[in-house]
Amino acid sequence: MHPLLTALPVLALLAAPVQGAEPQPMSAEEFERYATGKTLYYATGGQPYGAEQYLGGRRVIWTFLDGECTEGVWYEAEGQICFRYEHEPENPQCWSFYRSAAGLMARFENDPAATELVEVSQSREPLLCTGPEVGV
Repeated sequence: MHPLLTALPVLALLAAPVQGAEPQPMSAEEFERYATGKTLYYATGGQPYGAEQYLGGRRVIWTFLDGECTEGVWYEAEGQICFRYEHEPENPQCWSFYRSAAGLMARFENDPAATELVEVSQSREPLLCTGPEVGV
């Protein structure tokens, strides 16, 4: 079974509001220390969303879990973590990442009402990219 699917029952707990002060977004350095060398699996609204492999040099590989992958880079801009992917280099995707007891939470800052992701599992294994453009 896919590691993302085994972790979905914990999403209800992760989605509960945090009591106390508003959590602060992670800095680029904190995010880099946390993510580099890992593949993180994300869900939204209780459903699998995608996974990202975080490589050295702030390089990434993203998939919507459909076997097709896209490479990119991430960088810090105005306190956010922004991703620039090879398929849309002119359209960076900027997020604020927060740590929780169970892992990362991410808010899409290009449209904060649109997407909030929750890390449901992580691995040291690379992504499996089997899409039609692999090796092209």
